[in-house]
Formats: sequence, C-alpha cells, structure tokens
Amino acid sequence: MFKKTVQKFSGKICEVEIGTGEKAIKLGGESTLAFHSFDGNVGNAPKVGLEISDVYPEEWIESLKALYSDVSKDPVAWAKFVEEKYSPDFICLKLDSADPNGLNKPVEESAKAAKAVAEAIKTPLVIAGTGNHDKDAKLFEKVAQELDGHNVLLLAAVEDNYKTIAAAGTMAYNHKVAAESSVDINLAKQINILVNQLGVPNEKIVDNIGSAAAGYGYEYVISTLDRVRLAALGQNDKTLQVPIITPVSFDTWKVKETVELESDSPQWGCQEDRGIAMEIATATGVLASGSNAVILRHPKSVETIRTFVNELIG
Repeated sequence: MFKKTVQKFSGKICEVEIGTGEKAIKLGGESTLAFHSFDGNVGNAPKVGLEISDVYPEEWIESLKALYSDVSKDPVAWAKFVEEKYSPDFICLKLDSADPNGLNKPVEESAKAAKAVAEAIKTPLVIAGTGNHDKDAKLFEKVAQELDGHNVLLLAAVEDNYKTIAAAGTMAYNHKVAAESSVDINLAKQINILVNQLGVPNEKIVDNIGSAAAGYGYEYVISTLDRVRLAALGQNDKTLQVPIITPVSFDTWKVKETVELESDSPQWGCQEDRGIAMEIATATGVLASGSNAVILRHPKSVETIRTFVNELIG
C-alpha cells in the first residue's frame, strides 16, 4: 500500500495584520510551503489587492483608463468605486503625485490625499511611494502621521531610508512596513535584520523581495522566493519568517507585450487581453512560490487570481 510522506518544517511564518475592523486582513501564519495543505498548516489564504493612484494614470493603457474614467481623477471616488464593485482584499494606493519626476507635490498634500482615502473606505490600505528613496522617507513619515489609527502597510522601506520609514511607520504610529530588497535572499535577510535592530518585530514587517514580469528575469524572482521560504521554514531562519507581498502590477504593465498597441502589432491580438494574461501568469507563479499577497491592476486579473487561490486552498 502506498504511504504518503509528509514534509514537516521546524519554522513558521509570523502573522501580520493590516487594516482595522471587520475587513482587516492577516498575512502569513503558514508552517509549510504555499498551498501544501497535505504537509501542514498553510496559514492565511493569500490576499489579492487592486492598485489605484492619487493622480490620473496617464501612462496606463487606454482600456484600463476607460474602465475607471468616471472616478480616476479623484482618489477617494476611485477607492470607493473599487471597494464597492470589486471587493479586493486590500487596495494599494500609489502616491504618484509626490514623484519628483512627475508632479512633485509636497508630501503634506499627498499624505492628506491618502488620509481622505483611508477615511472613506473600510478596505485595508497598502500605501506605495514614488520609488525615490529620499522623497519616500519624507513622504512615509508624513503618511504615517496622517493615517494614525488606520494600520496601513507602507510600501516600501529600503536600505537608504529604512530608519526613517520603519521608525515613523511602526514605532511612532503603529503601522506595518514592507522591507524591500532586490531579488536576492541575502539582501532580504540584510534589510530585515536592519529593521529588526531598530526594535521592529517580525509581526510588523512584510517583505517585498522584488518582482519582474513573466519572461523578464522572472526565474530569479521565483528561485529567490523558493530559497527564502525554504530558509524560513526548513532552516528556521527567523530573519526571513515574515509574509511576502509582490507588487505584480508595477512590472507587468510596463513590458512590451502589454504596452504595444494593436495597430502596431496586430498579430499579437488584443492589448488588454495581453496585459491581463501577463498579470495572471506572473501572479500565479509568485503565489505558488510563497508570496502571501499580490498587487494587481486589472479587475479581471483579480477575479481570476481569487479563483485560483480559492481552488487551491479548497
């Protein structure tokens, strides 16, 4: 008779809660590999979030802009529309208005926009910065203050600014912080250790180990996710025992396959369908390799990934 072996791990991923009230979500909690319920406790189901911006998204493809045409010039209206129509597990508000290469609005103004969104919805918020490390340090410090009590996730702190963001976000105002590294297990360990040394426990940290669109160095993302999870669970490496969030949409909607117009490459088919397919392909891979949350941009992607997760967790 066949006897199935069970792979047991000594480590466990800690739980991190984002948001408040009945819609608050928990990430992590697993003591086995993603979706391996036959081996042990898979923890909280992976969460799926939808990206919006605090300014009109000029660079988005036309079909996406059309989808949100009535609300995309007002982040509060946009957030409420997304919450009511698509019910994502969380909303990722990207503060593009503060980008030094764009509108370069004062951090106070962008933070007040984020506060207005937080007060208008019940869905948990992930607040994404500009990618400019100096500006993000100032931005997140102000956002943490303005959103006091909303328990948001600040995406993200890097080695250049983690002291300011982690201290303001988690210690002064009791939010959660995403520690970002660049697709390397040693860099992921390093940023977590630095944040821990500030006095921030794992229960307030989520990792963003980096991302890429499928086909664009994607194998490095998947192999790094695998290595991080095996180290955290199999080697009981406490510095890596935190949930992981992957901002899939930040990469997938920038590559040639999603930005190429149908008129320029008719043989490639519908541009919107290409974008959705790229987003889904990327998200399924990172979730299967251990990511606890993904950020997506198209509602059809959210619907498909939600079904994918539900089918696998049974």
